[in-house]
Amino acid sequence: MGFLFVLSVGLIAGTLSGIVGTGSSIMLMPVLVYEYGPKEAVPIMAVAAVMANLSRILAWWREGDWRACAAYSVTGIPAAALGARTLLVLPSHTVDIAIGTFLIVMVPARHCLARHQLKANLWHLAVGGAVIGFLTGIVVSTGPLSVPLFLFYGLAKGAFLATEAASSLGLYVSKSVTFQRFGALTPDILVKGLIAGGSLMSGAFIAKRFVLKLEPDVFRLVMDGIMIAAGLSMLWNATQSP
Repeated sequence: MGFLFVLSVGLIAGTLSGIVGTGSSIMLMPVLVYEYGPKEAVPIMAVAAVMANLSRILAWWREGDWRACAAYSVTGIPAAALGARTLLVLPSHTVDIAIGTFLIVMVPARHCLARHQLKANLWHLAVGGAVIGFLTGIVVSTGPLSVPLFLFYGLAKGAFLATEAASSLGLYVSKSVTFQRFGALTPDILVKGLIAGGSLMSGAFIAKRFVLKLEPDVFRLVMDGIMIAAGLSMLWNATQSP
C-alpha cells in the first residue's frame, strides 16, 4: 500500500510539474518522508527528480534552447555537487526560509521587470546556475528558483519545459553522484527512487496535451501560482524543522 500511495501521488505530481515545469519534489517529498523517513527521502527524491527531468526532455526535445541550457549547467553542475556535500553537515531550515521568501517576492518582481521589458541573457543564466545549483544540492527542491530566470530569458511552454528540465537534470545527476560517493545512496534507496521516478515520468507525458493548449499568458499566471505555493510550502517546512 505504501508503494501504491507513492506511485499515485507521483503520477499526479508528474502531471502537474509536466505542465508548469516544477513542483514534483514539493508534492512528493512529504509522502516520501512519511513512508521512508527524512534521511532516506532526500536521496530518493534526487533519483526521482533525475527521471522526471529526463521525461520532460524527451517530451519536448525539439523545442529546447540548448545554448541557454549549457550556460546554466556549466556553473550549476559543480555547484550542485558542492551543495550536496554541504547538506551532509548543514541544517537546511534557514535556507528554506530564504528561498521561500525569495519565491514569493519574485512574483511581483517578475511582473515589474516584465513591464520594463528587462530580459536575462546567457551571462545571467550562468550566474543563476551557480547560485541555484549550490542551493539545489542543499535543499530538497529549488525547481521554482529556475522558473523566473528562464522566464526572464524569454522561454515559455515547451521551450521552457525542455530547457529547464535539461538544465536541472545535470544538477540532480551531480547531486545523486555526490550522495552515492559519500554512502547516502544505497541500492535499496536507488530502487525506491526509480519507482517514484517512474510515476513522475508517466505524468510528464500525460501533461503534454494540456501544455499544448495553454496560452503563454495563462502559462505565466499558472507559474505565479506555483511559485507562491512553493514559497509558502518552504516557509512552512522551515517552521517544522528543529
